[in-house]
Amino acid sequence: MRTIFVTGGAGFIGSAFIHLILETTTDVEIVDFDALTYAGNPENLKGLDPARHRFVKGDICDKAAVLDALPDGAEAVFNFAAESHVDRSISSAGEFVLTNVLGTQVLLDAARAKKVKRFVQISTDEVMGSLPDDSNLYFTELSPLKPNSPYAASKAAAEHFVRAARETFGLDTVITRCGNNYGPRQFPEKLIPLMIANAMNDEPLPVYGDGRNVRDWIYVEDHARAIWLACERGRAGEIYNIGARNEQYNIDVVKTILDILGKPHSLIKFVADRLGHDRRYAIEADKTENELGWRPLTSWEDGLRRTIDWYRENQAWVDHIRNGAYRDYYRKMYGELS
Repeated sequence: MRTIFVTGGAGFIGSAFIHLILETTTDVEIVDFDALTYAGNPENLKGLDPARHRFVKGDICDKAAVLDALPDGAEAVFNFAAESHVDRSISSAGEFVLTNVLGTQVLLDAARAKKVKRFVQISTDEVMGSLPDDSNLYFTELSPLKPNSPYAASKAAAEHFVRAARETFGLDTVITRCGNNYGPRQFPEKLIPLMIANAMNDEPLPVYGDGRNVRDWIYVEDHARAIWLACERGRAGEIYNIGARNEQYNIDVVKTILDILGKPHSLIKFVADRLGHDRRYAIEADKTENELGWRPLTSWEDGLRRTIDWYRENQAWVDHIRNGAYRDYYRKMYGELS
């Protein structure tokens, strides 16, 4: 058995990755290390094989806890753990610096100490800033880092520390950058699950600014496959951009969700734009496709319908999250629900 160490495995993308690995391999066991903050949900880990999945509750900033949980000579560390919501970083950036920067450095030090074979840093296209609206430009692995939000700045800083660990100490590292993910089990502060949940309850759907911000959407399982291939086939020290070539205006995403659910467009409520709101993200994934032999398998139409169906069938999961502290956060961001 090969052992991999996954941080943030109870979150949206981390849990999708774990489900994928356990379903598609037979020789991999996983140590899943997660602090279970607001976005980490143990319900995301239901049904996993306990013989191959071991959960450890811990904070990646806690050096002793990381060293205790990380097996000697592990095949790889996959760092999904991150504070990831831009709105929250604008309200309070400190947690993002701690988790995304200090936490990454703690993991890098631990990986060297435990002689881990490869360190995979899951980053974001947001580190490259914003592309001009209605242009033919795309993010590549050589695009300069120009983060525009505290969240993006923290992830860009983490990338620098990963590079430094390779250049200074020879640690085998790979960085992946991806666009906007969607799919089952995503925390409902992000655009697609937020709009689905509100629409199902006939509540207003808050849309920032004019709704013409462009994002490159990818189904979460396609992203998870690319990350695994980056570990298995990627060249040491390289960066791999992951994208489905699926640019969509935010307002069009919202309208499509309403149409699938049979809800009126009158539920859309335009709200004041977010500070420093990047206008357009778009990814060129040629390097990932050519070097790793990866392609997205899920179309936008099929993925969105599958996502909506999951939220319809798991209303209790949504209701559980939308109670308590989440409602307080929502009111702070968008005002009252109705």
